Amino acid sequence: MTRNLDTIKAPVAREMEEFEQKFRASMKTRVMLLDKIMNYIVKRKGKQMRPLFVFLSAGATGIINESTFRGASLIELVHTASLVHDDVVDNSNYRRGFFSVNALWKNKIAVLVGDFLLTRGLFLALEHKDYELLSICTDAVKEMSEGELMQMEKARKLDISEDIYYEVIRQKTASLIASCCSIGASSSGAPPETIGKLKKFGEHVGMAFQIKDDLFDYGEDEIGKPVGIDIKEKKMTLPLIYSLAQAPWLEKRKIISIVKSGTEDSNKVKYVIDFVKKSGGIEYANGKMKEYHQHAMKILDEIPPSVYKTSLADLVQFTIERKS
Repeated sequence: MTRNLDTIKAPVAREMEEFEQKFRASMKTRVMLLDKIMNYIVKRKGKQMRPLFVFLSAGATGIINESTFRGASLIELVHTASLVHDDVVDNSNYRRGFFSVNALWKNKIAVLVGDFLLTRGLFLALEHKDYELLSICTDAVKEMSEGELMQMEKARKLDISEDIYYEVIRQKTASLIASCCSIGASSSGAPPETIGKLKKFGEHVGMAFQIKDDLFDYGEDEIGKPVGIDIKEKKMTLPLIYSLAQAPWLEKRKIISIVKSGTEDSNKVKYVIDFVKKSGGIEYANGKMKEYHQHAMKILDEIPPSVYKTSLADLVQFTIERKS
């Protein structure tokens, strides 16, 4: 049975509390408007799973130290910047049930806020000469940007194959979780071979994490209505890609036509969701998610036993069993 997030955090609970204070301090600014927006962002933070990956990876491979705290702040600043920019790119007015920065302060300010967060993270690393951590993180930023642009390019024609889908999510999502784990290991003084293992571990976790996110689109909410947000936004996810590959030509053309139209028609969205369910797309994606989970666990087996390693394994399990 999967443990809850508080139990998983237990080995690094003190560090996570200390990190919270340091992270808030790292976002302070003398510009009143910017400070107001930073406070808004901090108060609406999510589960903070990425810093948790940093601390657990550090504990599992060496000693948690000041460099680990800076690495976790760097990751969280970059991640928060990417969310602010994503909301502008996607023209999204909500983030985790709250108004997004661009919804409250408009796109121009949101872009500048994202830039501030990104440069604040880079400055934090440079200030303390954490060049290795900076190198790992900037590589992830490059990958995330390329992944987003590749997805946009392919979305125009909806010609995403399974291989391209994996490459997109490896760059867009998995690269940052891979960075969390490799930054944790690097900050703890682990050797290059171990850092490489943790990076690969994080990449597999990130792939499973994103496939789980894709599956939410085919779930049901409390009142039984299909979600279908990705379909409305013309995003090609694994359940749909697999189902289209199995479909007869006419059915495939009909489904692609519905998705291309970016429909708000709930009946058409339900038609696509039913098509995916009947075609075995949900089972296929679930199987792939479990494969990536197994790959991650196989790498983790090579790390010596510790309470940190146990929590890392539980955290991975949590990511593929979470309900939101």
